[in-house]
Amino acid sequence: MPKVRSAPDLLLIGATVSLLIVGLIMVFSASAVWADYRFDDSFFFLKRQLFFAGLGLIAMFFMMNIDYWNWREMAKIFLIICFGLLILVLIPGVGLVRGGAQSWLGVGAFSIQPSEFMKIAMIFFLAKYLSDKQKYVTTWKKGLFPTLGLVMLAFALIMLQPDLGTGAVMVLTCVVMIFIAGAQISHFVYLGMIGVVGLVGLIISAPYRLERITSFLDPWQDPLGSGFQIIQSLYAIGPGGFLGLGLGASRQKYFYLPEPQTDFIFAILSEELGFIGGAFVLACFAILLWRGLRIALFAPDLYGSLMATGIIGMIAIQVMINIGVVIGLMPVTGITLPLLSYGGSSLTLMLTSIGVLLNISRHMR
Repeated sequence: MPKVRSAPDLLLIGATVSLLIVGLIMVFSASAVWADYRFDDSFFFLKRQLFFAGLGLIAMFFMMNIDYWNWREMAKIFLIICFGLLILVLIPGVGLVRGGAQSWLGVGAFSIQPSEFMKIAMIFFLAKYLSDKQKYVTTWKKGLFPTLGLVMLAFALIMLQPDLGTGAVMVLTCVVMIFIAGAQISHFVYLGMIGVVGLVGLIISAPYRLERITSFLDPWQDPLGSGFQIIQSLYAIGPGGFLGLGLGASRQKYFYLPEPQTDFIFAILSEELGFIGGAFVLACFAILLWRGLRIALFAPDLYGSLMATGIIGMIAIQVMINIGVVIGLMPVTGITLPLLSYGGSSLTLMLTSIGVLLNISRHMR
């Protein structure tokens, strides 16, 4: 087992904490009006986000000080538990329905989203499996087939909720890990063709997904329906200009942009803080991704390298999809912006994952 050789990556910690602070400020700014209207408490969403941010920071520093290879033997157990939660959430009367998706398990005033846990569990398990079976990665029978079969089983359970966005992030993250582990490019060509056919089938099978595609191509075709969110997001970003309208001065959060503290928080940030604020956030994400890639490259073993690759790949994919949706380059998917968007499960697990990344950084070659 590698010995700790250095302090954790301070630039990674700085970028993470900076994004978290900006996120807390923007969650309050974006949600205060809606929270006051719905709960008679302007601080409702901020208080909950502060709780989960504190919980996440504790988890991050805990994981940062627990040697990452200790999770190797627990990966299978964690994965089985997450599969159980994905099945449990589908049981009528047990899973909670929000936004048309039965994706939550509630306990009192709080709830968890099992699909968020599955993303992390799959990263942990694949890092172990692929490092143990690396010599089989280039083969179908012992390499790709069992690996992708497991991933697609999890994806199928997530789609039964349904939650295409979270499922897509998990699948893409796993594909990145498999590729880095040494899978042949020709295999990905075949898989890509199958994936396109499957994606088209999923879109056609659900009218609301097809509406999201058509609204992405021409949101003004249905400005009060499927195109509403994209149009209102662009209305938020446009007036922000270089310096923004000022913190708290957003107009779109006044019941124009639905749930502005979640998927479209970057639109409110751009409206209030302008190009400067948006550029600062993107710079922080760039630093986070740069340090994560560096950790993956210089990890002391393949297991650590694959785990770091999975974590940083998941963050990068979510950032690209969320920003792409907000600025109108991608159809609406329901993917949150890591460390900024409101959401207890996603924030806590994201900080926990970064804690693992920080521990790997302490063992770099």
